[in-house]
Amino acid sequence: MAVLAMQAALAQSASDAALLRMQDAFRKNQSTTLSQTLPQLRGHVLEPMAAYWELRVRLDTAPVAQITQRLAVLQGSYWEDRLRADWLALLARREQWDSFDAQWPLYRMRDERSLLCSGTLRDWQRGTATSERAAADIARWWHAQREIDQGCAQAARLMLAKKALGEDVVWRRARWAMEVNQPSAAEQAMAMVDPARAKTVHAIAKQPERYLNEKITAFRTSTKELVTLALIRLAANDPEAAVNALQNNRWRIQLTSEERSWVWGAIGKRQAQRLQDTALETFAKGSTNGMHDDHLAWKTRAALRAGQWGVADNAIAAMSAEQQLDPTWVYWKARVKLAQMPTQAQTEQAQHLLRSIASTRHFYGQLATEALGQSITLPTLPEPLSVDERLTARNNPGLQRALTAIRLGLRTEGNREWNYTVSLHTPGGMNDRELLAAADWACEQARWDRCIYTSKRTQIAHEPSQRFPLPHRDLVLTHASAIGLDPGLVFGLIRQESRFVTDARSHVGASGLMQVMPPTAKWTAKRIGLSNFRPKDINDQLTNVRIGTAYLKMVIDDFDGSLPLAVAAYNAGPSRSRTWRNGPILAGDIWVENIPFEETRDYVKRVLSNNVNYNALMSGQPQSLRARLGTVGPRISATPINTELP
Repeated sequence: MAVLAMQAALAQSASDAALLRMQDAFRKNQSTTLSQTLPQLRGHVLEPMAAYWELRVRLDTAPVAQITQRLAVLQGSYWEDRLRADWLALLARREQWDSFDAQWPLYRMRDERSLLCSGTLRDWQRGTATSERAAADIARWWHAQREIDQGCAQAARLMLAKKALGEDVVWRRARWAMEVNQPSAAEQAMAMVDPARAKTVHAIAKQPERYLNEKITAFRTSTKELVTLALIRLAANDPEAAVNALQNNRWRIQLTSEERSWVWGAIGKRQAQRLQDTALETFAKGSTNGMHDDHLAWKTRAALRAGQWGVADNAIAAMSAEQQLDPTWVYWKARVKLAQMPTQAQTEQAQHLLRSIASTRHFYGQLATEALGQSITLPTLPEPLSVDERLTARNNPGLQRALTAIRLGLRTEGNREWNYTVSLHTPGGMNDRELLAAADWACEQARWDRCIYTSKRTQIAHEPSQRFPLPHRDLVLTHASAIGLDPGLVFGLIRQESRFVTDARSHVGASGLMQVMPPTAKWTAKRIGLSNFRPKDINDQLTNVRIGTAYLKMVIDDFDGSLPLAVAAYNAGPSRSRTWRNGPILAGDIWVENIPFEETRDYVKRVLSNNVNYNALMSGQPQSLRARLGTVGPRISATPINTELP
């Protein structure tokens, strides 16, 4: 028996090695190596992944019969749906619509906007969707994408040719692409309505002011949208120059009210991101009807910062219905109503809004809970999982493949299969009990990121020990307590930074549980007397937590104990956080909402929300997010700023 077990282990090891060779060949697009190695994966739990790789690299030339045969072999797996999605995108590009129509109903994920646009286009072409509905959906999905897109652009172009889609949709796409620094996407859109001048977009992106100066003396109505793009681009680089340019009499006369309003929105947004007091004045020069939802979000933030509650209320009301449903704006809509000496009816409306989002699940749900006069406590625990529920999760082929892939170092592939299995394999995803069982298995296997992701998807059941796990508890408690740091804050930060993945590494080089940057690690190690520190040591769990907690404590001390300022500094750097605190003294929730960087703004919200939940879990006592937020304003401490903090 021992010999047989050893032989099985050796065979498994050989097939695992073959799989990793295939992964490398897939990355290098080595079709021959993939085809030659695939037979060695026969019977391996990850054979579907290998079979996908082998066909994907030659999908452009593979016979239809071979593709359909491979899809049948992969039936029921993530890799079947992934291959079908890739094939659908290829069929759409080639406009092989009969084949597309045959495969579209079999595609389960339905989470790629590009493919959704292609499917909607076909619904419209076949007459199963009205022009109005199809145009609205395609515009929504297309405008939501920042980078260049094929499926939605193709659908827009074909509908535009039949006059089922207006040119305004295309121009709005070009404007938004220019605003988010994607000139290629703006050029793609412009080519649909003005192909002769599409190449001008990149020149505009590089030198918008030069283009505008040229057009002042040689303006034609046909170039006014290009002028709009140039003004939008100039707003991003130099908002004051954009104000001066837009106030030129020629542009005020030649551009439409809608075009001018978009540009005023872009300028106001940039000024608001720079925390300039002129932002509201700029926003007021345009009509909210001509502004993008993002402009209105920044107008609201600028109004909150200035204490202009009525302006904030009006800006939220001008947002799209979809954006107004976001918990962020539901909360602020209620807050601005309560801040304006409301009538009884308005107070009741605000309380209704707060009740609609109140929960422990997220930052604004917690703030809403407190605004209703309640403390934040742990929700009622769900019924314990049964043996059968646990076994069902462990016997799920998709979850088995996902955990095997992660074990072999194929984290990206494993995560995708896991996420697909719990959320996309069946319409609506797994139910609450199935999600709890899957999360339970992930936690048992110490795959904390999958445990958190899965448990967060439950709609009613809430299992805090899954959503807020406590791995490395002794390590964190030891180092946090030794320096007077709240362990719940450390856990909240680790959960956001790495999801407790010990070998996590960001695209900018931050490493480990607390995602410490190499220069920061070196500086902190020296400050705390950690001798013989080497850069690679930051990947050691003990060293990572020791350095991360020490640095976090120094940041908190430098910001006089302000958690919003300190957490923002941990993410974006102390110098930025110092700059952002200048100006009026603000309630913490208003200050956080005005953090200029979207990533940092979201980061601060999540870390502090996590902090509240971890302390509720560990102490069993009610917690307050608002107390942690406090107020934020200019530095008043006489203690010198620690200018050495990296």
